[in-house]
Amino acid sequence: MSVPPRTAVGCRACREPGVAPEFTMAFQPIVDSDSGAVYAHEALVRPVGGGCAYDVLGQITDENRYAFDQACRVKAISLAAELGMNSLLNINFLPNAVYQPAACIRATLEAAARSNFPLTRIVFEVTEDERSRDAKHLMAIFNEYKRHGMRTAIDDFGAGHSGLNLLAQFQPDIIKIDMALTRAIHTDRVRRTITRSVAHMCAQLGITVIAEGIESLEEARCLRDLGIHLLQGYYFARPQLEALPAVTPGALDALRSTSPPRRSLALSTH
Repeated sequence: MSVPPRTAVGCRACREPGVAPEFTMAFQPIVDSDSGAVYAHEALVRPVGGGCAYDVLGQITDENRYAFDQACRVKAISLAAELGMNSLLNINFLPNAVYQPAACIRATLEAAARSNFPLTRIVFEVTEDERSRDAKHLMAIFNEYKRHGMRTAIDDFGAGHSGLNLLAQFQPDIIKIDMALTRAIHTDRVRRTITRSVAHMCAQLGITVIAEGIESLEEARCLRDLGIHLLQGYYFARPQLEALPAVTPGALDALRSTSPPRRSLALSTH
């Protein structure tokens, strides 16, 4: 989510949350290219009836930021349960809409309980650019989520300028490599070298890596060869409104038909 930075509102947001704009969710799968299974689905904000996420995000203000963040969590969980989702559920959140982590998580816990959706299948993503300015605050949020058995992720890793600093301060369960690095990666030695190094580093830290923005078989093959097997993008499936889209027929077969033996993440160059 990309919305304007928060000005001080304080915990008044809990008492006067404002009114969130109307919206729904589309879902996009994250596939495991090794097993062929769907590893997770990301919940993506969309206008009711379809359209662009920014048609909704452009309506977010200081006054309704808290209400919108809370509504996104509830909507994603309730829809995932209605659709019978058995994978992980990735939900984007706004760290600057979380004032007290233990209090602001209550609506999430209640929604999961109502929908009988396991907390252990929820992943909260924060983009590198939307991270809290206060790293201690973000760490407190992540620790609270982990305390309830939920996972955490940094989205768009590599798009900002402080990704390594974030990892040095705390380690999420997952990072998602930004499409700025994955786009046409098979044609760019520099991007391959950077991505290989990130994958190797995360393997050492016990962090799961997902590559997003995959639009071609060549990109998918290259990333798999770099040791990244969790992939997301239009090559596999486009987001679908209030539904769990099937993976494009033949997409995984084409990738797996050329699968080499699984290699270590050595830092040798191509």
